[in-house]
Amino acid sequence: MRALFVESPGRPPTLVVRDVPVPQPGPGEVLVRVAACGFCHHDLLVMSGALRRGVRRDVILGHEISGVVAEAGPDVASLHPGDRVVSLLTNACGRCGRCASGREHRCRNGEGIGHRRDGGFAEYVSLSENSLVRLAPDADLLGASLYACPMGVALQGVQEAARVQTGETVLVTGAGGGLGTHAVQFAAALGARVMAVTSSPDKLPGLEELGAEQALESGLAPGNGDAGIDFAELALALTEEEGVDVVIDTVGSPLFPYTWRCLAQFGRLVMLGEVSGRPVELNLAEVIFRDARIIGSSGVSSALVRQVAVMVARGEIRPVVSHTLPLEEAATAFEVVSSRKALGRVALSFE
Repeated sequence: MRALFVESPGRPPTLVVRDVPVPQPGPGEVLVRVAACGFCHHDLLVMSGALRRGVRRDVILGHEISGVVAEAGPDVASLHPGDRVVSLLTNACGRCGRCASGREHRCRNGEGIGHRRDGGFAEYVSLSENSLVRLAPDADLLGASLYACPMGVALQGVQEAARVQTGETVLVTGAGGGLGTHAVQFAAALGARVMAVTSSPDKLPGLEELGAEQALESGLAPGNGDAGIDFAELALALTEEEGVDVVIDTVGSPLFPYTWRCLAQFGRLVMLGEVSGRPVELNLAEVIFRDARIIGSSGVSSALVRQVAVMVARGEIRPVVSHTLPLEEAATAFEVVSSRKALGRVALSFE
């Protein structure tokens, strides 16, 4: 089978497609013929060399996998050849307490797919049946590749971590990216007034179409210092100086002073992404007297992936795929994601 490897990380990385044996599913495992695999910021960080910790040498990247079951290994009970499936982000054991409580993404015995376990930048991938969610027979597999990440991750942040309520004001940073475009949709679907912040002015109309009541341009992009428009001032002006009830932050430390300043009394700041790994300054007294909550959120459970599929089927939200490229054009995908040109997600397709 064809599979993508990072021969040497960098900007740009050296990427090669090699022919390697098709993996054989072991007990409790399923062989999936990959239809599509989203290109996540995690993949970009590994390819660029910024992320090395815990990444297995010569691992096949890609954790946003959709496809069709080609073969079920011994002891597999829930999936059969021909089933359409989407993967979680973690190869879960299905036996530990966390898996039993519906938190498969924090499996005590799990391995990150496309991190320590080979992922979906290949024609086939072998995964635990506990890491796969069966889809409807007519599911669109390109869109479905986004059901876990970024869509399920965004839903968990908006619905489970932030507990967004109808009528609340939600500000989404990095709103034009994979997490952001879907966080905007989920917040709007829950009845919130959504402010979508992006450093790309050409993405503003698209964000309004996705449900943002206000699409705000900001020059405060990662690596852009203090240049551009202070979106905190805009958010405060649009809320009569009250601030927003919820911030869904997909960018992290580069924007922290501004996202924190946006937050209203009793506000919730949910961290979904961190692009630079830099420390931030925070006066703890402000947290106390603002009655604020700062919440980290990552991964997604099988239950939430199923909820995403239902919401897509009902037309409440839609997967946002901006570019679809073959495996051999992964270098182009790296360039598009690096330049932040894409509204939504870039995906590698095998169909």
